[in-house]
Amino acid sequence: MKLGLIRHGSTAWNKEGRAQGSSDIPLDEEGMSGARLLAERLLNEEWDVIYSSDLMRAKQTAEIIADRLQVQLIFDAKLRETGGGMIEGTTELERITKWGKNWREMDLGIETFESVKERTQAFKRERLDRAESNNILIVSHGALLNTLLAELSPPSLFQQPLKNTSLTMFFLDDSSWKCSLYNCTKHLT
Repeated sequence: MKLGLIRHGSTAWNKEGRAQGSSDIPLDEEGMSGARLLAERLLNEEWDVIYSSDLMRAKQTAEIIADRLQVQLIFDAKLRETGGGMIEGTTELERITKWGKNWREMDLGIETFESVKERTQAFKRERLDRAESNNILIVSHGALLNTLLAELSPPSLFQQPLKNTSLTMFFLDDSSWKCSLYNCTKHLT
């Protein structure tokens, strides 16, 4: 069994440094191109199913890949990005201007880590732990995927932020997940 984790393609908000959270932002042209290039890269491997966040940027990425690979695509709201509350749509400078340098310490309606972890664990129990020999792709968002990575392997292994349309691969070995590729974007060059 193998597992491929994919961060969605790029968006205008990514380039502007805006917090996206649960805002439904579409891919930009570079994001769609990156998804097509990743689909081509994955074409020579066997994949059985793609699970994706239902937010537009992940959904579009997953649809491009599923269409090229001709595999089943299932949307799951548990794979959504951390809800950003009042910071969604803002840049770091705008947050500091509006709430000060300690804005992270304020209650701005941001979804808690515990809530994201609970969703991630529920997804893992329902979809991964019950899968038998499927080769699974997951298309989601940076913070959600980081939480899933911590569930699969020691978090100290993953220091670099996940890039747009990056591929991280795991395989199941004696009931534990082993990482064989991390944050790879060679398909973009």
